[in-house]
Amino acid sequence: MKILVVVDMQNDFIDGALGTSEAVAIVPYVKQVIESFEGKVFFTRDTHFDDYMNTQEGKNLPVPHCIKGSCGWQIRPELDSLRKTEAIDKVTFGSSALVDLLKKEKDIEEITFIGLCTDICVISNVAVVKAFFPEIPISVDAKACAGVTPQSHRTALEAMKAIQVKIINE
Repeated sequence: MKILVVVDMQNDFIDGALGTSEAVAIVPYVKQVIESFEGKVFFTRDTHFDDYMNTQEGKNLPVPHCIKGSCGWQIRPELDSLRKTEAIDKVTFGSSALVDLLKKEKDIEEITFIGLCTDICVISNVAVVKAFFPEIPISVDAKACAGVTPQSHRTALEAMKAIQVKIINE
C-alpha cells in the first residue's frame, strides 16, 4: 500500500499569520496530487492553544498561529474536502501520532510527503518516520512543498537527501 502524508496545509501557513506566496502557489498542485493519489492519505494539522506564547515554540516564534478552532488552524477548504480520515493534530513539529498510525498499517510499500513548511514540519515528520521505518522508501514531492523561504526550502530538500529520502519534482 502507498501512503501520502499531507503536512499542515492550513490557512495560517498558506495566506494567514505565517503565509507566503510560495505556499499559496502550491495549493492547486497539492490538490491535484491528493486527487490522483492511489492509496491512503493522511493529513497532519499544526495545533496550538491560547497559551502558545508561553510555550518554547512561542518564545522562539512569537507569532500566534494555528490556534485550535481558529480559521487559521483549519486545513485549506479545497484540500480538507478531500480528507477521508481524521486529521492528526500535532503540538510540535514532528508527530509521534503519525508514527503510531503508520505502525497500524499493513504492507506499506512507500510513503510520500507533501505540504508546509518544508524546512520545519515536513523535514521533522520525514525524519521521525524515517527513524521508525528505515526500510520503507520515503519520498518528498518538492513541487508540492514550500518553505519559510525559497532558500530554506532548498536547504531542507538537500538535508532530506542526506538521510536517503528521494526528492521528486525538484
